[in-house]
Amino acid sequence: MSEVKISVATRTEFGKGAARRIRRDNKVPGVLYGHGSDPLHLTLPGHELLLALRTPNVLIALDIDGKSNELAIPKSVQRDPLKGFLEHVDLQLVQRGETVTVEIPVLTEGELAAGGNLLEHVLGTLTVEAEATHIPESVTVSVEGLEAGASVLAKDVPLPKGAKLAVEEDAVVIQVLAAQAEEASAEGEGEAAVEA
Repeated sequence: MSEVKISVATRTEFGKGAARRIRRDNKVPGVLYGHGSDPLHLTLPGHELLLALRTPNVLIALDIDGKSNELAIPKSVQRDPLKGFLEHVDLQLVQRGETVTVEIPVLTEGELAAGGNLLEHVLGTLTVEAEATHIPESVTVSVEGLEAGASVLAKDVPLPKGAKLAVEEDAVVIQVLAAQAEEASAEGEGEAAVEA
């Protein structure tokens, strides 16, 4: 789990106009909340935040106005739908040793059994509980040799040490679907015969 240090400033201006001014300066408005404290409105450096968010569930060490240091994880990130730049970020305050619930990406490795079957990610992420400073970046599931109709349940996913499932154990994470190319070509031949 990587930890990224970012220097941030508190902000007192709110609303669309203030947010636009912040973004024009290549910065991102954000809010830090958690542990029953009042939300703290922040201005974060855009480029540094963008680089940090490339790592899922990154732990961010915030240097707030050079006066205090806090640990946080990103909870919600808003991006411009066309240009993709960051518009706003919500950060959750965490402490070392604290358990947090996060979603981690599910990756696959290996080859399916022959037959041109399709692999469907029913859950692209898996909800787990982990210590705030040891959040896994992802989990990897082997699909080696799986045939049509096979599925991988949440309880079958190997979790890193210290992480616990926070979803139903019987939730389907990945399933293998039978190839439907033969059915599609048979339908096409039938349609061609009708047109003739």
